[in-house]
Amino acid sequence: MADAQTLTVKRHTAGALAGLSLSLLLSSLGTSIANVALPTLAEAFSAPFREVQWVVLAYLLASTVLIVGIGGLGDILGRRRLLLAGLALFTAASALCGLAPSLPFLVAARAAQGLGAAAMMALAMAFASETVPRERIGSVMGLFGTMSAVGTALGPSLGGLLIAGFGWPAAFLVAVPFGLAAFALVHRFLPMDSTATKAGRFDLPGAGLLAASLTAYALAMTSGQETLDPQNAALLAAAAIGGVLFVIRQRKAAFPLIRPAALRRHGFRASLAANVLVATVMMATLVVGPFYLARAVGLGPAGVGLVMAIGPFVSMASGVIAGRMVDRLGAAPMALAGLAAMTAGAMGLSLLSALFGLAGYIAAIVVLTPGYQLFQAANNAAVMTGVPADRRGVTSGLLNLSRNLGLITGASLMGAIFALAAGTKDTTVASAAAVAAGMQATFAVAAVLVLAALVLAALGLRRNAA
Repeated sequence: MADAQTLTVKRHTAGALAGLSLSLLLSSLGTSIANVALPTLAEAFSAPFREVQWVVLAYLLASTVLIVGIGGLGDILGRRRLLLAGLALFTAASALCGLAPSLPFLVAARAAQGLGAAAMMALAMAFASETVPRERIGSVMGLFGTMSAVGTALGPSLGGLLIAGFGWPAAFLVAVPFGLAAFALVHRFLPMDSTATKAGRFDLPGAGLLAASLTAYALAMTSGQETLDPQNAALLAAAAIGGVLFVIRQRKAAFPLIRPAALRRHGFRASLAANVLVATVMMATLVVGPFYLARAVGLGPAGVGLVMAIGPFVSMASGVIAGRMVDRLGAAPMALAGLAAMTAGAMGLSLLSALFGLAGYIAAIVVLTPGYQLFQAANNAAVMTGVPADRRGVTSGLLNLSRNLGLITGASLMGAIFALAAGTKDTTVASAAAVAAGMQATFAVAAVLVLAALVLAALGLRRNAA
């Protein structure tokens, strides 16, 4: 009897983890698979790139600005219930994307898809503490990191094949059967919500202020401008004002979205700040890497794609191992080890690529990427361990928000640093020497950012583990 019960528990745990992992894979795939479709969409809808890029931006904005609010709402209404709603919305929106008759319709469907993805990202991680024992949380975080990497790596190649064989709608319709599978797994294996509905406790004004502030910031960072023009300055000012009003609201609200006491938890703010810095650096590899490989190394499109796939595939291979190391050796020392490896990798991208070209670039990526996976598994485990059950959704939302903000900031900031160091606004026509100089300068700055994250982790994660 005991053996049968143990087998049943293991089966339910495996099924729950499969559903949660598939949710995270789909949310990552939703971003990466759309990028490769942009040229085809521009031709299909006879639209300029500035309009077509909203197919990507709508998803990114919706999944970023709403993620904390959805996490908080899940803590109140029930995380399982809201995760199922997010999966249903993501799947339905994916179908609508594939059937879109016009570009505005497609952009609206992508925004709805991003809203579903926000629920999937915020709530899947929140279930880690409820799915496995505390001593295995690191392994689960490593698994989740691996699935996100799989989605990122799979998107461009899968999207390219589907578009070539079946047209652009297939790049969105492919998510429908997997979304249905994830819904079925979550519905079957995740336990029912035990918390009662407390809809009156949700801080709707606070959530609205946070979403408005994040929208202004994200629009400023994704405008494609490399200089601070009046429009971007106005958006950043609006984001700052909204942020101040949000903080004031949280201090006065009876039931704040983010409790001030939670931010005073040992190491929490340091972990979020380190997450932002690390994500900023990782985005630099995606923004600067293709230009360096094409212009300075001289690779063609196929060669660039192959080399760029090394990082995600190394992440896939190292994620689960990183999680097990966290469980065995502890979150704080593994976070520091991951950041140390990232620092070496960022310095390698600046120095080794200049000395050894492509071989130096690949060697640095092979060091940087496992360091990132190790830091993510350790940092996420440290933050989520010990969080009260009624705050896991919003805490997970904050972790995902810090990562997304780093990615958005990295695309703008590191791209601007690269262009400035290369000495040209149009990096597509820069000389090989200029691109190489931009590469060295960008990742020298990246190494400084990771060192800052290392200091934050040393000060914060050690106290959190104590």
